[in-house]
Amino acid sequence: METTTIAALMTYVFVMSITPGPNNLLLASSGLMFGMGRTLPHIVGIPTGVICQLLLVGGGLGSLFALEPRVQLGLKAAGTAYLLWLSMKLWQTDAMSPASTSQPISFWQAVSFQFINPKSWLIALTAISAFLKAGSDKPYQMFIICLAFALIGTPCMVFWAAMGAGLRRSLSDAVKIRRVNRVLAILAAATGLMFWM
Repeated sequence: METTTIAALMTYVFVMSITPGPNNLLLASSGLMFGMGRTLPHIVGIPTGVICQLLLVGGGLGSLFALEPRVQLGLKAAGTAYLLWLSMKLWQTDAMSPASTSQPISFWQAVSFQFINPKSWLIALTAISAFLKAGSDKPYQMFIICLAFALIGTPCMVFWAAMGAGLRRSLSDAVKIRRVNRVLAILAAATGLMFWM
């Protein structure tokens, strides 16, 4: 893979990883509600799921999406429903007490969410179609693409979780916490609805 291609890949990964989306909004919410320590499995689960998607798309799953658009429609519907459900749960969350029955998103839940997250599929499909070139070094190219998502995407996710955790330290009033939760809930629901635009 040429240096210019790697630079373009790194830029793409950074832009896709740092911009608001379902994963980043959920990370900010988790940082706010549970702090950085309890959000770490969520942070690690996202790039793990994305790398699995990249490997599947690079292995030929992208062709299935091109041949069968109903698969994409099903993923979009499932992703939207899940985001709306999470938004409702976030809207109802009022405090950050340890006794709260809510739990942070686990590693496996974060991995699984990528498979119903339309933005993640779009990122994987675009990355593979733009940066994987035909040739005998396909495994090496796949390694570079996956490595870029791990090394660049993960710090972007840490940033969003840390932003939420920073709000956690500055918000002690239950009314302020409720307001932040509800803003994040509205943004997450809006993101789910934007999948259909």
